Amino acid sequence: MPCKRTNIGESAPKYGRSVVVERFVISGGIPLEGEISVHGAKNSSLPLLAATVLCKNESVLHNCPNLSDVDAACKILKYLGCGVKREGNTVAVNTKEITHSDVPDDLMREMRSSVVFLGAIVARLGRAEICFPGGCELGARPIDLHLQALRKLGMEIEESHGKLICSAEHGLVGTSINLTFPSVGATENIMLAAALAEGETVINNAAQEPEIIDLANFVNACGGKVKDAGKSRIIIEGVKELHGCEYRVIPDRIVAATYLCCAAATGGNILVKDLCADHIASILPLMEEMGCKLDITQDSVAIRAPKRLKALKDVRTMPYPGFPTDAQAPLMAAAATANGTSIFAENIFESRYKHVGELCRMGADIKIAGKVALVEGVDTLYGANVRATDLRGGAALIIAGLGAKGRTEISEIKHIDRGYEEIEKNLCLLGADIKRML
Repeated sequence: MPCKRTNIGESAPKYGRSVVVERFVISGGIPLEGEISVHGAKNSSLPLLAATVLCKNESVLHNCPNLSDVDAACKILKYLGCGVKREGNTVAVNTKEITHSDVPDDLMREMRSSVVFLGAIVARLGRAEICFPGGCELGARPIDLHLQALRKLGMEIEESHGKLICSAEHGLVGTSINLTFPSVGATENIMLAAALAEGETVINNAAQEPEIIDLANFVNACGGKVKDAGKSRIIIEGVKELHGCEYRVIPDRIVAATYLCCAAATGGNILVKDLCADHIASILPLMEEMGCKLDITQDSVAIRAPKRLKALKDVRTMPYPGFPTDAQAPLMAAAATANGTSIFAENIFESRYKHVGELCRMGADIKIAGKVALVEGVDTLYGANVRATDLRGGAALIIAGLGAKGRTEISEIKHIDRGYEEIEKNLCLLGADIKRML
């Protein structure tokens, strides 16, 4: 199938960095076949880029995906005075000279995880001024846990007119911090702030995601002392300074899950390479429950989907190692045409069913009752004009469009570009008919 950007009326600007409105157009009903590789993890790259602020020379990140969220993090680094160079999927960051301690409002609003820069900037400079971050609107995602923890480390934080004015004139001091929820972002912010703090910091009820382990490994490669990352209790012994290093970002487990759902929804037969199977251990049994045949190795998963999937009895999003909230929408799109009723329970974000209305426009039968979604499988979905409401909801619409009869047009694809690198080109390698159009 052809795979190219189609321009209508004017020449196209550079891929993925356009100020014009783009959309995906999909002709569905084609079973996917072939091999596809998983790019580096968005949710690991962003805190790693923030962590480079702690170092006083150059750091080099390999397997760093070319995403709009990563671009936003690089813009913040450049504003702070860092030198940033990208060649392919390698990003070099020189943090020898940092000339600013503030982050402008427009840069903070580009992505939610921009708040992770707070701990790193104060740890390095002793001060910071930022506004509240942006990103997908998924309901209440307060940064109170971040602020409470950073205050325990000795950071003075004044909230004024939407800004956070932060300082630690005499440096940060290690302490014991008990998180009321294993927040990934809060755990990362504490780790970054504590890396240069005086003494030992203990995080209880810490997040255990693979991205937390990746951040700890990077900090340690730079001369830090982080122990037991990936467990509920993390210990950070502060050091006087960190140096840069070369480091490779882990594969994106949500991208891997998305490609598996694409194959499942189309009755496809594909090999997903360059992943870490352990990171998607909570997802693979669900694919098998739907009737997919899997051949699993440490760094790949081959999936052969049936003509019609089986329903899922109970899918509950939970903190890692449970089923990830980021994979809920993609899996729901695949389950929309399964035989029987699938049950989803969203326990992380209160507004993560925004994609449901768009799936229903394509003929899905989904009912929401609080945190629970009942998905009554229909015989088929039909192409329609739909809108990506957020990053993972946008991925769900691509999955639905690939499996649907007819033509699907997805607008607001800027959300999808935040977390998927050239997804249309990658899917075309599997035989999909999907085009990016102006």
